[in-house]
Amino acid sequence: AYRAFGQTFSGPRWEALAAKGARVQRPLWASTSTKNPDYPDTLYVDQLIGPDTVNTLPVATLEAFEDHGSLAATAGDGVEEAEALFDRLDGLGIDLDDVSRVLEDEGVAAFAKSFDQGIDALSSKAAELSHR
Repeated sequence: AYRAFGQTFSGPRWEALAAKGARVQRPLWASTSTKNPDYPDTLYVDQLIGPDTVNTLPVATLEAFEDHGSLAATAGDGVEEAEALFDRLDGLGIDLDDVSRVLEDEGVAAFAKSFDQGIDALSSKAAELSHR
């Protein structure tokens, strides 16, 4: 993903757009806390550091990173290995586009559910306060 970002926002096409006022749309890494307790608590933060990126993370993950994270530009690391892995998946009949669509749909649904729950909680509290 980070390589595609770099390719999109570089070269003659991008330079022409930037000359007309276009600005870089930075990648947003979201939900980068570690869910599996067997993994290092800064795993995703450590692996997604790069110029022009944004990362949203919970306070506990930020504190863990401040304590023992590794500050280095890592987002572009391992690209060749990742491409080789994608080729192997394709050879096994695994369609990465299909997998990505499912994961994206599930992720959007989870965020929408969380948003709806937040709106419901605010609406309930507003109704409660308006009846006082």
